[in-house]
Amino acid sequence: MTDHQTAHEQHPYDVVVPAGGAARRLGGVDKPAVSVGGRPLLDRVLDACPDAATAVVVGPERPTVRPVVHAREEPPGGGPLAALDAGLRHSTAPVVLVLSADLPFLTGMTVRALLAAAAEDGVDGALLRDAEGRDQPLVAAYRAEPLRRALDGVRAEHGALAGMPLRVLSGRLALRRVTGPAAAASFDCDTWEDIEAARARIREHGTVLDEWITAAKAELGIELDVDTAALLDLARDAAHGVARPAAPLTTFLVGYAAAQQGRDVTDLAEKAAALANRWAAEATENAGATEGAGTAGGAGAGEGAGTTGAAEKTGAAEGAGKAGSTGKAGSTEAAGKAGATTEAATEGEPEAKPAE
Repeated sequence: MTDHQTAHEQHPYDVVVPAGGAARRLGGVDKPAVSVGGRPLLDRVLDACPDAATAVVVGPERPTVRPVVHAREEPPGGGPLAALDAGLRHSTAPVVLVLSADLPFLTGMTVRALLAAAAEDGVDGALLRDAEGRDQPLVAAYRAEPLRRALDGVRAEHGALAGMPLRVLSGRLALRRVTGPAAAASFDCDTWEDIEAARARIREHGTVLDEWITAAKAELGIELDVDTAALLDLARDAAHGVARPAAPLTTFLVGYAAAQQGRDVTDLAEKAAALANRWAAEATENAGATEGAGTAGGAGAGEGAGTTGAAEKTGAAEGAGKAGSTGKAGSTEAAGKAGATTEAATEGEPEAKPAE
């Protein structure tokens, strides 16, 4: 059972997302459709409350990651109170979660904190209070009946809801303030500077992997808990123990096995990591055996080379001695023969006559 399922069972609720503002500070672009982390802002908000019984988006129709009910305020662009009134007409749950469409860092933790606070005795709901101490009535959970009565009271007093500020509504309700870590979700995107800051923040070292996995799961249409640390350890073991390309392939196979067998990813990751470690152990053993064989072979080769070298030196010396002796004898003998021949030739020649 997931945390979302537990929250829904304890606090059944619908969600209303006002998404019909003009976004003047963004130049009139469709702000809920602006991408942060590869996902439209509106989809990021809807992903934080997947267990809402009904999700109502008030504003122009646009594609969404989950099925929603589309509604329009009267008049179109009439402001947050008119949007709340339009959304409530499609809700039947006892609690209504109200979320603006430009909250890139809204999480399930914040949703659960709001729902739990709204369920406390003696309150009409709960809203987020940001780090600067400002109330955020569009990041809130309201009990449906007190909210309807408050809207009726504003309409009766002012004649209409269009154009009325949120404070005239929140002042009519007993609301619990939620602070602490959950308040980080109050960051909204009103300007392009805000958009740029949000895009940079999701790429920070401590959050980028969780952001990426959440985006990938949404894109692939899957919902499962991912133990990032276990999978990273597995990828490391596969890369070091087998080969670098084994890392992504192994993590894919673990995910596939988990889906096919309905098993826990962490358990399967541990099994695959153990296999990779066995591969690594075998490689270490082989390396040690090869090194030992190389040492023994080197010693034997050195001894053989020394013996052969000595024999070659001895043979060469003997050959040189023999060649030297032969050369000397041959030279003396040849010189003797040459001398004898010359002498004989001299004796046989007639004496030359003196010149006249």
